[in-house]
Amino acid sequence: MGRTRPKTRKAPQPSETPREPTVEALLEKAQELIVQCDYDLAGRFVERLLQRAPDNAEAKEMLGVVQLETGLLDKAKQTFLSLLPPHPGAPSPPPPAAHLYLAQLSDSDPQMALTHFAAAVDILMLQLKGKERAADIASTRNDQDETRRTIVQALIGQVEIWMDPAYDLCFDPAAESTCENLLKTALQVDPENTEALQMLASVRMSQQRPDEAKDILEKAWSSWKDLEAGGLYVPLLAGVSLDYASVDDSRLPPIASRLNLTKLFIELSLFTSALVVLQGIMATDDEEVEAWYLEGWCFFLMAEQARDQGEHFGEPTWEEVARDSRDCLETCKTLHVNQGHPDLPMREHIEELIAKLEVLGIKPSPEGDGQDDDDDEWEDYEGSDDNGSDVEMS
Repeated sequence: MGRTRPKTRKAPQPSETPREPTVEALLEKAQELIVQCDYDLAGRFVERLLQRAPDNAEAKEMLGVVQLETGLLDKAKQTFLSLLPPHPGAPSPPPPAAHLYLAQLSDSDPQMALTHFAAAVDILMLQLKGKERAADIASTRNDQDETRRTIVQALIGQVEIWMDPAYDLCFDPAAESTCENLLKTALQVDPENTEALQMLASVRMSQQRPDEAKDILEKAWSSWKDLEAGGLYVPLLAGVSLDYASVDDSRLPPIASRLNLTKLFIELSLFTSALVVLQGIMATDDEEVEAWYLEGWCFFLMAEQARDQGEHFGEPTWEEVARDSRDCLETCKTLHVNQGHPDLPMREHIEELIAKLEVLGIKPSPEGDGQDDDDDEWEDYEGSDDNGSDVEMS
């Protein structure tokens, strides 16, 4: 036998140094974490990004968002201000989001908030004109729609400041005409915008023009009232089993907007419309505290009106409607406590309404009875007062 030849060993290859992620990759990851509300980890990615690109405007904006969401309001304000001239290194034009965030952070200075909102609108209007020229591209059309919505939100933000009784601006002789002009612009930018229409209806109510307000709210509601709320189902993979979660039609307004519409309906004594909207909200989220509160309040006002005016809804008596109110309010009270809901005036009003129902001898339904499904019974009922004034609670 011949001698075994020794094996030749290969020289070890130098290990490759891991490639540093690109600025774009860091931006994308930070944005993803912000969407997931993981602000601590998002902040680390943003800090890493700013070490490599100290003047990156998008990274600075994300830093401001992280600071805002984690309660560092003064730092957030300084971060957003660094994106505006005359700060050295501020981009030109500045990002409109910086103005919008600063408007929110200027709640103690309404004039400054108005200035930031107006500046954001000016920048966004210029951006919209550029996108309209390229409207044949689908992605650009989507951007255009988003820009329109943001412009409208900034204009509505100004109207809210002018109408807020906490500020002296609501007593200014120019307040009414200013709000009219702002909403006119909003509806020129986005004629079917439901939030702009709802705000216009609110202005009409403050002007004691309830019939016009009702017509405007009907227009705002008509564009989405037939869409499914909580009627679409998407698969959720949990472990090895497949489950489904109900979601809203994407064309529906956000729940906050629908809750606001419900409040306006209740103020105008359009109780059936309010209950229909609330039914849709609860189909999506049956633990929405404000929805239970508004449903309980709506039933309370219906029962109160029927009792005082001798009206009937058909089969249910005013006592049965009042019991529906009591059941909703008791559920709301439980959810309010369990969720640690921050709205204490709501909790006080709930307890006030329950106390009034108790005095009237209205008890909650027996445990396990469940709330009667009387939606059809309110179909043709709309309470109203002749003057269209706000409903007063006794």
